[in-house]
Amino acid sequence: MTLVAWRQSVAMAARNLRRNRVRTVLAVLGVAIGVFAVATLGVFGNVLALGADDAIGDIGTQVVISPNADAGVESLSAADVAAIRRAVGEPAVVPLYADGAIVAGPTDQQFATVYGVERPGAAFSAADGSLPERHRDGAIVGAGIAEDLDVGVGDRLEVAGAQTRVVAVLAESRTFSPVAPDDAVFLPESAFAADGYTQVLIVSGSGTEARAAADAVRESVNAREDRVDVFELAAVVDEINEFFDLLGTFLLGLGGISLVVAGVSILNVMLMSTVERRQEIGVMRAVGVTRRDVLRVLLAEAGLIGALGAIIGTAATVAVVAGLVVSTPAVDTAIALDPTNGYYLLLALGFGVGVGLVSGAYPAWKAANERPVEALRS
Repeated sequence: MTLVAWRQSVAMAARNLRRNRVRTVLAVLGVAIGVFAVATLGVFGNVLALGADDAIGDIGTQVVISPNADAGVESLSAADVAAIRRAVGEPAVVPLYADGAIVAGPTDQQFATVYGVERPGAAFSAADGSLPERHRDGAIVGAGIAEDLDVGVGDRLEVAGAQTRVVAVLAESRTFSPVAPDDAVFLPESAFAADGYTQVLIVSGSGTEARAAADAVRESVNAREDRVDVFELAAVVDEINEFFDLLGTFLLGLGGISLVVAGVSILNVMLMSTVERRQEIGVMRAVGVTRRDVLRVLLAEAGLIGALGAIIGTAATVAVVAGLVVSTPAVDTAIALDPTNGYYLLLALGFGVGVGLVSGAYPAWKAANERPVEALRS
């Protein structure tokens, strides 16, 4: 019975809205603009966050350990590396020697960072060639160096005046950690005569594991004195994510202002409608139509305005996002189609319908509770 009553109320509400098309269209347009603003700004903010997360890559899983120069520690000893391994347990621990040198290819040369590493496969991946289990001979070059010097696997490379052969080219890293593999050359540890390591790179499987590893190093290696500095990349990622969360909230707030304006528009339309139809509502009440029925019809009118506006605004957002994906190569299709973007579409859709119902609630209540005699006298 309730479902039938609502169907009848919606049908009557639709007929009433058609009686004043211009006013209805303007109210629907106001809701559509508000929903479009909320959905578009929400999706754009989410796309920016997803794009930044994709660009950052997996740096949140890395921890870089360096000697604390303020404490007089110039390098990390084998004992320090062993202590770090005992502290972190599961994650890979990759000690590195580091220096700078002139690196020359067949046609060009440039200054680059040169690392000494024994187990490159524990921290890096190859785009060309294969990384040896133990790095004993040859050079592994970063993607940037390979492109700048136009070298590949099998080519000769001169590092600090010594000839060597390229055994692998690393995949592009896209990280901004102290260890920048894209613009570096990796040689065997035997190429360095240093007494201690320059850095230790800890590579874990997740940001949570990386944080635990960083805390373990601080508690064990730095138990008596601060021998090492711990650069926790997960903390950088957290700061970036917090910024984009704040940006998304700010953008949604801007869009919400438009919906508030749309709600005022619906409130105005419904108040004007109830004033103009005051005698009509009085007659309905006089012939036995209940307060609940009047309330249901007027709420249906407000809900229809909100729903139509929400659907139009959401559809416009989908069209705009699709247009940007097609016309702007910088927008990755996978990011634009990420399921999390659907949350903002549903949120805007629900807001649109909710604004219509909330804005129509007071006029509907006012009309439903007006005494029939007073309405007929007006």
